[in-house]
Amino acid sequence: MNLPKMNVVYVRHTGPYKGNSKLFESLWNKICTWAGPRGLFAQPDLKSLVVYHDDPKIASEDKLRMSICLTAPEDIKTDGEIGKMEIAGGTYAVAHFEIDATQFEQAWDWVYSKWLPSSGYQPDENQCFELYPKAPENGRFTVDICIPVRPL
Repeated sequence: MNLPKMNVVYVRHTGPYKGNSKLFESLWNKICTWAGPRGLFAQPDLKSLVVYHDDPKIASEDKLRMSICLTAPEDIKTDGEIGKMEIAGGTYAVAHFEIDATQFEQAWDWVYSKWLPSSGYQPDENQCFELYPKAPENGRFTVDICIPVRPL
């Protein structure tokens, strides 16, 4: 699927994050508290994402970086712990899941170990991310796992 570039604001965490729902909740609260007064929730096409900058199978846990993001206008001014970056557009494998908090690792594993090897694609250089089309409901998450790809 061809995805457009996205300008985002983010709060970043460096260190272990796997299975730490309190950490994710804290980071989401931080970015949302910052974004609310700046009118970001009034955007009709607002998107929420989690960007994973490092491969957890390669990087040591204390060096893993991830960013909790909201789409924002390109000219938005950031401050404090909030940064901004561009998510590159291009060809992405997009896998849709409806899962609970314990199933994220399984979903990522399925994309990389089951789908990707038989897809005719290989990972590209851009960032992998999770795109959340809607807020979680009753402990269930609707998530699109987006992996940049190029033909083999």
